[in-house]
Order: sequence, then C-alpha cells, then structure tokens
Amino acid sequence: MSLDQALRHQIAFYENKLEYETDSWDLYIALQEGTDIVIVDARSAEAYATEHIPGAISFPHRTITAETAAALNRDRLYVTYCDGIGCNASTKSAVKLARLGFRVKELLGGLDWWKRDGYATEGKEARDGTRVACGCAG
Repeated sequence: MSLDQALRHQIAFYENKLEYETDSWDLYIALQEGTDIVIVDARSAEAYATEHIPGAISFPHRTITAETAAALNRDRLYVTYCDGIGCNASTKSAVKLARLGFRVKELLGGLDWWKRDGYATEGKEARDGTRVACGCAG
C-alpha cells in the first residue's frame, strides 16, 4: 500500500469514528443550538430515575425491539449513552437502533464524562452544572 493510500484509509477511519461517536462537549453544543437529537439513556429505569442527562428518554437496551421502537421518529438522530467506559449498554442500544433503521451516535464516556465535563443532570441525585470549557475546542 502506498503512503497516499494509507493516508486515505486513515482519514476514512477517523471520519467514520466522527460519524458514529460524539462527546459530551459536542452533544451539549448541539443541544444548545437546537439540533434535533433524541438522547437515549440505555441503562435501567432505576438508574435513569437516579440521575440522567437532561432531556434524555429512558429506553433500556434490554427493552429495545421493533415493537417498543415503533413510535420513534426515524428522521431524528439518536444519541445513546450509559454509565461510561466500563459499561456497554450504549453500544448495545446503538446496534439495536441501527438495525431497526435509526441514525445513531454513541456518547463517548457516557454519563460519567458528561458529569466530568461539568454538565448538569436530572433525577433523584441531580446536580447543577459547573461547565468546564473543552480543552479541544480551540
């Protein structure tokens, strides 16, 4: 493989990652700009009730089927999340929703990184946000 071909493959790899993943900074900005996104909390209903990203819907990955997803709008972008890097519920949800024909991105770091970046949460253990500027924004 030539250097030019290798570079094209590398660029395609990174472009594909951005097509299917997002981080808390980009999600926050998209929400502030009014982007039509549905945030999907893929954890249990109990975990959702305890604390979740504002505006997220509770849709545990174990409950996703063609029947339970029938009321969802296929024209919207769905961003799935779970607890964080030690949990794969967001990946399981993303796969299930994509197989059902939905556009999906996975939130890197899940709820853990959302909170680490200083964004507010909702639920029984909700916390106020103390937003930190993204070090990669500039």
